[in-house]
Amino acid sequence: QVQLVESGGGLVQAGDSLRLSCAASGRTFSSYSMGWFRQAPGKEREFVAAVTYSGGRTYYADSSKGRFTISRDNAKSTVYLQMNSLKPEDTAVYSCAAKFGMIVTTTPASFDSWGQGTQVTVSS
Repeated sequence: QVQLVESGGGLVQAGDSLRLSCAASGRTFSSYSMGWFRQAPGKEREFVAAVTYSGGRTYYADSSKGRFTISRDNAKSTVYLQMNSLKPEDTAVYSCAAKFGMIVTTTPASFDSWGQGTQVTVSS
């Protein structure tokens, strides 16, 4: 497994941008597909975005498409989530997750390792 640590969350206003980072350590980062998920109070964890182990393909939830961009730097063992045009409904704890192999899924249970999460709060 890999160990994951997120950073970059905070309190912003609607329309602002944030970039989340997730630093990995342990196993070979480039062998893992990576995903971002979020969980708002009282709601289930939901898929936000994912990227293949090579970074060649990306996947987004409908709510993220066009506003969020996932990317990775395998040399730095880090995955990023650039979030633009933030809305109050984006408020949640954002967690990154790692899944060994090239198959990307949007199902949280399919991921092997999780970070502790970082809080994103968007005020109106």
